[in-house]
Amino acid sequence: MNTLATPEAFAENPSLVWEFYHYRREVMASKYPNKAHEAIAECEKRLKPQNRNVTVITQNIDGLHKRAGSDSIIELHGNLFKTRCEKCKDVAVNNDSPICEALRDKGEPDPSAVDAKIPVEKLPRCKTAGCGGLLRPHVVWFGEALDRQVLERAGEELDKCDLCLVVGTSSVVYPACMFAPNVASRGVTVAEFNMEDTLVTNEFMYHFKGPAGEHLPAALAKCDTEK
Repeated sequence: MNTLATPEAFAENPSLVWEFYHYRREVMASKYPNKAHEAIAECEKRLKPQNRNVTVITQNIDGLHKRAGSDSIIELHGNLFKTRCEKCKDVAVNNDSPICEALRDKGEPDPSAVDAKIPVEKLPRCKTAGCGGLLRPHVVWFGEALDRQVLERAGEELDKCDLCLVVGTSSVVYPACMFAPNVASRGVTVAEFNMEDTLVTNEFMYHFKGPAGEHLPAALAKCDTEK
């Protein structure tokens, strides 16, 4: 994947890169949110009338939190189902299947697969009036910086949070790996839900070992209605 998830790969062979991401889009479109996604969305809706906010800060690009019903989502690494125009820079939600006719039934999970060599003019194009520029997946590739505004919004939410849940992450990817430890250093309660310990587990007050789909719904169900 590293060989395809770069700006250089897209500049050199946009057809092959789009095949790879088209395949991933089609696979993810067939998947459904799990019980952990649903529990987080339900908790957000339950606490909102009390003026208590639940914000999801995620490194995932699969869009499953949105499909589960969460509204307040900060996607650090972008979203498979969004595109960005190389020409006008417009970012748009795109759930088309296939994303363009030339990519129908194309794409392999193996980055070494021979590509279909689709002409660039037949690859996904911008639908903004008068543009028609080449679209790219709206995801952060290797060698690219995270969006500054997205990081600022995440920082604002972390600064005011009074409970932080770390769910299903290896806690090794910077800068997200530092979010929860920084919150914990302020004395805020942090609970980690993971299949195994991470490098920062000892910095948190609670650790629930096992599938998040089992432990998280039960934990969130105990959130009382009092501030």
